[in-house]
This record gives sequence, structure tokens and C-alpha cells, in this order.
Amino acid sequence: MPSPATGAGPSLAIFDLDGTLTRHDTLAPYLFGFARRHPRRWAGLWRILPAALEYATRHHDRGQLKSRAIRALLGGESRLTIEAWSDEFVRALEPRGVFHRAALAAVAAHRAAGDHLVLLSASPDLYVPQIGRALGFERTVCTEVRWEGEHLDGALISANRRGAEKVRCLERLRAQYPGLAVIAYGNSAADLPHLRLADRAVLVNVGPALEREARALGITVTQWA
Repeated sequence: MPSPATGAGPSLAIFDLDGTLTRHDTLAPYLFGFARRHPRRWAGLWRILPAALEYATRHHDRGQLKSRAIRALLGGESRLTIEAWSDEFVRALEPRGVFHRAALAAVAAHRAAGDHLVLLSASPDLYVPQIGRALGFERTVCTEVRWEGEHLDGALISANRRGAEKVRCLERLRAQYPGLAVIAYGNSAADLPHLRLADRAVLVNVGPALEREARALGITVTQWA
């Protein structure tokens, strides 16, 4: 079967997660879902507020805010506890209708064509690799967090995989899959820098202003239910 990317041989298909494959962000439900099951963790919520205020007023890196939230609500938990929650969280996504049906169809079409599937997300490796495996992705590239032995620290040990960092990730992937056409899927203005470098790019579920900007860059815009 020809690739949906080129109509020819296999391609490299790179999908964003939050808002592209899914209908909304996954990190907040993941963190707050854990806290609901472990109410003692709500005591750490105050630690997020200074980082949130700093981000809102000074536009600092989202990675710092992300790390503060992870450390506040999950920091110190055992690997077994985190992995059990991650498995539960990921298993519940599809039954709850979190994934766009059209997104799952696009993934299936690429798989049927023999394309290489990569999940590229700014969300953390606490659960994103499990989502990738559940959906049949060949590889997952996402934000990495620190462990201290068998307990979660929560600090970021990689760059936050967003914006310019996704450009670097796409360039590395292109070098690792030489000769393959690249098709990339995203859903936000932060995805435009790496989408514009793909051989074909698709931006989903955006407003009129971003749609005009994307079309001016030669990026396909569509709506996924």
C-alpha cells in the first residue's frame, strides 16, 4: 500500500500527542488523577503556584513549570507506584474517547502503508512511551524526567520537547531515517517550526488566524473529530 505521505514508498510519520492525537492535554489529567487517588499529594500543590505565576508574568520556559508540577504531585513516589498509575491512566484513554477517531485512522493508515511511526511529544516519559506502545508506534521521543534510584525526582533531564526543540528532534530523526519523506502532524503554533521542515505537514483543529498562517507556509489544515 502506498504511503499517505507521498503515495510512494515508506515514509517517516511523526505525530504530536496533546491536541493532535488526543482531544486535550494529557499531563494535567495524569497528575491530578494521581493526586485524587493519593490525597496526601494535594499538600504539595502550593509548590506549583510560584512557577505558574512566574510563567504567566515573565513567559519563562514551560519546562520549569512542568517540572515543578511533576515534583509537587509525584516527587518521591516509587517506580512501581508510578508505573502502575501510568498503566491505569493509559488503558483508560481510549474507552473515555480521549483520542480523535480521525487521528487513530491516520495512524492506522500509515502503519498499513509500512511507514515508520514516531510519537513526538513535550509530555513526559512517565506515560507517553506507554501511549506510543498502545497505539503501535515504532518510537517515542518525549520530555525525560529524572529518577533517583527507584524513586521519582521529577526534574527534567532533557529539553522540553516543544517549539525549537521539536525542530532539533525532527532533524535527528531525519538523519536516523535517511532518504525517507517526512510527514508531520501537529495542532498548535508551537508546532509550526518543525512542521514547516517536513516534506508534508498537517495541522489539525486550529482557529482561523493560525489556519491562515499555516496555509501561507504550505501546511495542510484539517479538522479531526
